[in-house]
Amino acid sequence: MPTAFQRIYTKVEEITKATCTVHATDVGYEELATVNGQLAQVVKIMGEKVTLQVFAGTQGVPTDAEVVFLGKAPSLKVGDALAGRFFNAYGLPIDGGPEVEGREQEIGGPSVNPVRRKQPSELITTGIAGIDLNNTLVTGQKIPFFADPDQPFNQVIATVALRTAADRIVLGGIGLTNDDYLYFKSVFENAGALHRIVSFVNTTEDPTVERLLVPEMALTAAEYFAVEKKEKVLVLLTDMTLYADALSIVSNRMDQIPSKDSMPGSLYSDLAKLYEKAVQFEEGGSITIVAVTTLSGGDITHAIPDNTGYITEGQLFLRRDTDIGKVIVDPFRSLSRLKQLVIGKKTREDHPQVMNAAVRLYADAANAKTKLENGFELTDYDKRTLDFARGYSEKLLAIDVNIDTDKMLDTAWELFASHFSKAEVGIKQSLTDQYWPGQ
Repeated sequence: MPTAFQRIYTKVEEITKATCTVHATDVGYEELATVNGQLAQVVKIMGEKVTLQVFAGTQGVPTDAEVVFLGKAPSLKVGDALAGRFFNAYGLPIDGGPEVEGREQEIGGPSVNPVRRKQPSELITTGIAGIDLNNTLVTGQKIPFFADPDQPFNQVIATVALRTAADRIVLGGIGLTNDDYLYFKSVFENAGALHRIVSFVNTTEDPTVERLLVPEMALTAAEYFAVEKKEKVLVLLTDMTLYADALSIVSNRMDQIPSKDSMPGSLYSDLAKLYEKAVQFEEGGSITIVAVTTLSGGDITHAIPDNTGYITEGQLFLRRDTDIGKVIVDPFRSLSRLKQLVIGKKTREDHPQVMNAAVRLYADAANAKTKLENGFELTDYDKRTLDFARGYSEKLLAIDVNIDTDKMLDTAWELFASHFSKAEVGIKQSLTDQYWPGQ
């Protein structure tokens, strides 16, 4: 039912596949409206010519459709009652529970003023050895998982949610299948972790354009817990490729000229406005963002991963290791650019050298494997590096390895001692004397 402050128009000037245009006054950018009963949002204003993006599409919208401006941008009711709940792209419950009472907060606000930012310096562990050992994360960091579509990235995200040392987890599920949605719901419930997780979900059955709201909803909830509750918040977004595809669909339907790989020219800024919400606050509280970006045929040069790589502080690569038949966090193609701020400082003193030695020996194994494939004879050292690589992948790189950082380091020392001499490992004497097994 329209209220007194709402403006109602009944003459649609122009209709495209995703938008309609009306002449209207006193309308704000990103303001919500209804068009023929369907939710829409203002995406362009030129004088009195206002273009609205209709989330469900414009099929069936007549030129005399009723357009009602709601006088506000998309918003979320924030409060402690968000915890343990599942919401749709509009922030409405989809778990059968009651609507949340709280303060209404517009989504999509600006990123944090640099003056309020503190240099990230706090460790955030995930329990996944391939991350915590080689690519340690720091609160306030933004980093993507790059993975092929057939890899179990949602299982990895769920594992991170359950095992990470964060006060609050916010999940943004973008274009999830119903199976994936139910998987997350059941895993969180069975683990007894719902009380610290807030989830916003758009499924494949929902309008594609609604995907654009999910990350903003998730980050608005994260800002509430980080700023007002001073909590360490981890935001998990999956899959950002589907978010970018939704941007592309809207752009094409608005007849905008596409850029590389049919993506809109605004792709970089559209992604950056989300990722730049990652922050460590001076007064406590932080937002760390881990997002999945699926690759098309493993193409890292595609516009989506390419732009993502410029914005974020590293990347985590998932790949299947055929030697052990498991998915691992690839130590060669993964990188956390902020890990040096915490390894050896917030973790054990031997962490940096153990990490470097393990990756160097793994690289020697890769060289030995190339020699083997090309028919060259292997040395005794080559054979030992291959044995080490299998153990390293099985016990430390595989995504199903969930142990704490000290146990990871102890496991690495045991692998060193099983296959190499102290001189071959190349770690400084004082650390070897302290941590070599049997010392």
